[in-house]
Amino acid sequence: MRQIKVGNIKIGDKNPLVLIAGPCVIESEKHCLAVAARLKDIAARLGIPYIFKSSFDKANRLSVASYRGPGIKKGLEILNKVKQKLKLPILSDIHCRKDIAEAALVLDIIQIPAFLSRQTDIVLAAANTGKVVNIKKGQFLAPWDILPIIKKIESTGNKSILITERGVSFGYNNLVSDFRSLKIMRDFGYPVIYDATHSVQLPGGCGSSSGGQRQFVAGLSRAAVSFGCDGLFLEVHPHPDKAPCDGPNMIDLKSLENLLKQIKKIEAAI
Repeated sequence: MRQIKVGNIKIGDKNPLVLIAGPCVIESEKHCLAVAARLKDIAARLGIPYIFKSSFDKANRLSVASYRGPGIKKGLEILNKVKQKLKLPILSDIHCRKDIAEAALVLDIIQIPAFLSRQTDIVLAAANTGKVVNIKKGQFLAPWDILPIIKKIESTGNKSILITERGVSFGYNNLVSDFRSLKIMRDFGYPVIYDATHSVQLPGGCGSSSGGQRQFVAGLSRAAVSFGCDGLFLEVHPHPDKAPCDGPNMIDLKSLENLLKQIKKIEAAI
């Protein structure tokens, strides 16, 4: 498996499990810095390599009234402050090709959202930045459908690629995790991240917004690590029930450390 470097962090190829975590969307500079600092402290205590994530614009909301975030200009300013003050690598998603060059000035990892994972122009533009590209596997894709997307990125000469599993559509308003996908996609030669919080999302489950079943996040995380993955992607929030976006599938920040301790034991055992 190819080893992917993000700053001083090495992902894949028998390196320690990496944590990618943060709130779904940027709510404010103060909130972002506070959550990032707590996550950094937890990860440091447990010896887990950590990458901060949050979205500056959630353009794929179901309702026009849904909170999308502060937008690219203010959002990137906030993410850059997290990066500079806390010395953390940053991941965020892009939804528009024209935003990619500006986002690449701040982001260490450019994420292709699941709904856009087959959009060739966006994938190629992200790859051409030379940044690490994280492909979120679309809920509508089989694991082997990721290979042509990998080939698109490789066609630019960029081989800094991560793949993220986030569940697959299972009837209306539901997702299910098939852990066979972790091995299938790892066999393509790149690290695979398991997104436990989006895997319990119920798309459109609340009518004009998504629902979620956060009670299953811990179990799915433990199962994914025991089956074999190179990192965990977790959306966390100090008060998930009050979050403006994806609250039902985010986990409470207070529960994270205990889950990560369990994960570390499983990682050591295997």
